[in-house]
Amino acid sequence: MSKKILVTGGTGYIGSHTVVELQQKGFEVIVADNLSNSSIDVLDNIAAITGIRPLFEKVDLADQEPALDLFNRHPDIRALVHFAAFKAVGESVADPLKYYRNNVGSLLNILMGMHAHGIRNIVFSSSCTVYGQPEELPVKETAPVQTAASPYGNTKQISEEIITDTSAVTPLQCIILRYFNPIGAHESALIGELPLGVPSNLMPYITQTAIGKREFLNVWGDDYKTPDGTPIRDYIHVVDLAQAHVISIERMLEENNQSRIEIFNLGTGTGYSVFDVIKSFERTSKLKLAYKVMARRPGDVEKVWADTEYANRVLGWKAGRGLDEMTLSAWNWEKKLASW
Repeated sequence: MSKKILVTGGTGYIGSHTVVELQQKGFEVIVADNLSNSSIDVLDNIAAITGIRPLFEKVDLADQEPALDLFNRHPDIRALVHFAAFKAVGESVADPLKYYRNNVGSLLNILMGMHAHGIRNIVFSSSCTVYGQPEELPVKETAPVQTAASPYGNTKQISEEIITDTSAVTPLQCIILRYFNPIGAHESALIGELPLGVPSNLMPYITQTAIGKREFLNVWGDDYKTPDGTPIRDYIHVVDLAQAHVISIERMLEENNQSRIEIFNLGTGTGYSVFDVIKSFERTSKLKLAYKVMARRPGDVEKVWADTEYANRVLGWKAGRGLDEMTLSAWNWEKKLASW
């Protein structure tokens, strides 16, 4: 039986790490990406880690005809992992139509392609942004979905609703993984986070500042109601996150899922402030980081971290890497980039 898995956005940050983990578990991976926020060179680095270069399809999945043609060429796909989405909160506020076209449009096309070829299984890359600013912390999967704080967050909410509605009338089944804040890089330092242009996420901005690409780090607000005034997030190592996708694929293929739609939080269960992350980086890199406190950024929530008990118990997954390991691996990746 085919072990072919389609990974959309597979040359991206989380996608590339997931491709590595899937290949190391014996799956045959097809990567579909339009390279809008990634590089084709990532495939060489995946091959250097795993010994296998995944089959690559360059396609904009928000364009219906090429998206559906992808499924025509690969009708024996067993399951998908869908990462192909834009993810910068600030950019989504400034350009919402870009986010709705790409994030929602690509999902619609993928679901149509799956339905046409009888492909049942999909792991969907969602986000803790669906919780907005939760009323209770740590946040459980049963927490109410709040009004989205950004168009990016809204695309994740809409996508979850589309998947749920589709599953009610088709054989589709899905594991929805709500990420908290992925950081870090593969231990080989051959793949990691590589945003094009100015980073919108904290960790690459830190490492680019430390390496000299940026003059200083912007800390967006120090007047939140948190112990040190900076926003608190649940940071998770990208390899821990990637491994959860493999477990999710295996769960559906082995028919161990308990319902057609399952939702799991992926985090460590611990909240760290922006200054906590800076201190960890300074500790592991032995460098002093230049930063400036700026005004709050639109769309950012004050504090959020996961209740991971359900994912630990039911999915059988648990994050294993701590904050210092995350920041050190991100720094090793940045230094490797500088040497290429």
